Amino acid sequence: MATARPAFDPWNWTVDPPNSPESPLCFEFEPSSSYPETSGQWIPVLSCEAHFPPSAFAPAMMEIINHPEYNSTLILRSEILEDEEGRHLENELGSLGRIKNLKATRNIRRKLVARRPGRDASLYQDCTFLVEDSSQSQDHEVDLEPSVVVLTPILEADQKLPHYHPKVSHIAFRYLSLASAPSAIRIEVFPLPSEPISIPVEPGSRLYRTCLALLDTLHRYGWSQISHYQKRVLHDCIIPRNTYQDHYLVMRERHGHLVETWQENTDPLKHVYEDISIATYLMLLWKDTFPEVNRAEDEDFERSWDTWGRPPGGFLDFGCGNGLLTHILVSEGYAGNGVDVRRRVSWDSFPPATQESLHVHAVDPTNVELSTTFFPPGVFIIANHADELSPWTPVISTVKAASGYLSIPCCAWAFDTRYSRERHSETTLPSEDIDKMNLGGEGQTSSYAKYRIWLAAQSVACGWELECDTLRIPSTRNWAIIGRRRREDLLGEGLEYASGVIEEVKAKGVFKTRTPEGKAGGH
Repeated sequence: MATARPAFDPWNWTVDPPNSPESPLCFEFEPSSSYPETSGQWIPVLSCEAHFPPSAFAPAMMEIINHPEYNSTLILRSEILEDEEGRHLENELGSLGRIKNLKATRNIRRKLVARRPGRDASLYQDCTFLVEDSSQSQDHEVDLEPSVVVLTPILEADQKLPHYHPKVSHIAFRYLSLASAPSAIRIEVFPLPSEPISIPVEPGSRLYRTCLALLDTLHRYGWSQISHYQKRVLHDCIIPRNTYQDHYLVMRERHGHLVETWQENTDPLKHVYEDISIATYLMLLWKDTFPEVNRAEDEDFERSWDTWGRPPGGFLDFGCGNGLLTHILVSEGYAGNGVDVRRRVSWDSFPPATQESLHVHAVDPTNVELSTTFFPPGVFIIANHADELSPWTPVISTVKAASGYLSIPCCAWAFDTRYSRERHSETTLPSEDIDKMNLGGEGQTSSYAKYRIWLAAQSVACGWELECDTLRIPSTRNWAIIGRRRREDLLGEGLEYASGVIEEVKAKGVFKTRTPEGKAGGH
């Protein structure tokens, strides 16, 4: 079997049909007084050769049904509400009339959740799997693979289709097994009564572009079914996707305006939405990690998360930079501090509560007598692209009895020098620990993957349970090491290892703490 996916080469069936005497016709609805809107005509839009067998068609379609966000940035996700199978669908399916020579065997009702609820409405949709009607065949017991999937939007009276959905009543995906030509996949649409469609569909039209993208996706997914493709990166390993996305939408509405008032000479879209994403993740991580906050019975809750769990010692944002992550967390009621060796222009634009939490301060990880102002017992350490402090994060968290940490490494640093895969190869992990680190398609081969393994090994050596996740942030450096729990069997060994690292670095005398720019310890 070839390892390279065949090229996607679409054609318009009505303009350039394949060299096949059978030239499959479009669907026809059976006449029905219950479905007067089915008196129109199905229109073929695009086709391409199917480089996969019929058995791969339904699994490929399930990927499209489960992940509509891959084809439209206006869709956040799909939520499966119902999934029914069985013979009763043949007569009871309410959103799709009967199609000649086909029968429904499965119907999935899903909700398409809009990424911007204030602009686009969500939409309910039926996804109906159909097979050839075996009653037309001599073998009535044949178990046929689904060869058709029809997507049907469910609209209330006077409800309009949202912008992300084509203005059609039905979208059909067909797998065509042809006797004298290669098998093909085809997309057909059934127009709305109020929205006539030209034949052939204009290549520059939005409907054509949408169908082209959907056909390309089906072509890729079908091939992946037979090539045993494995997803390169797994998201949502700790926080469920729906939980994260729902809270992110709330946080974006509350803090997205910061894009308009950005003070730094950097891309506001990247930095604002990245820090909103990280703050969202941290809030949910803390909710899952720490006990709920006890409040007085007569105390009003301004926000639903005011009672969520939070670090007992607050948080410390290593190398907080523009201070935005600290600002978002402080604004949402979380106690903590952000420290950096240089004051940023944006600090002055934040409200007083945030400004009081931002400090010009250089962290010296070799000093075990670190200030209790920033390292109280139970502090949670955030190391977001903290450069040379990244490898020190589990070490400091261990010696200062932190309640946990989240490290998102970027530049590759060891304890007192740049990381080198040749110099630092002695510290690694057992293969079973590496397997659960979610390193992505690069596996263990790239320098950055080796660095992540080395960083994770430091966490394990310090006695922390290893957790890794790939964050939903607009950055290629979105891989996180998370420490939330100490291993009871390694408490002593972990503290001994962390203390040994500090003593070894001090003895070498190479590590130099950065010099603060401005008044150290000041706001």
